Amino acid sequence: QVQLVESGGGSVQAGGSLRLSCAAYAYTDRAICMGWFRRTPGNEREYVATISLRGTRTNVTDAVKGRFTISRVNGDKKNTRYHLYLQMNALRHEDAGVYYCAARICSSTQYIYFGQGTQVTVSS
Repeated sequence: QVQLVESGGGSVQAGGSLRLSCAAYAYTDRAICMGWFRRTPGNEREYVATISLRGTRTNVTDAVKGRFTISRVNGDKKNTRYHLYLQMNALRHEDAGVYYCAARICSSTQYIYFGQGTQVTVSS
């Protein structure tokens, strides 16, 4: 059981930047891996970036490589509170959509916890 709340979405001109944040509280002491997903118009929800428990391993999808950076801060020693971030630079029209913070138990491959989403709009 992981609760996720995103913030930081909004409207920006093409070429601009936004930083998304996610506050996470895990009702478990199991290791939590996290990531960002997005749903763009006409498409299914897709993976954007993922990060390991300690933040030592990150992956981003090719479409945002070099422009988006994922990071996290683990908030307490019990590993029950986390903050996840997505720094998005050089935004393009095709980046517009709803962005979701996501979490999984690190021993599992499937993301099953998602936040409510935050809208990102990219204008000309």
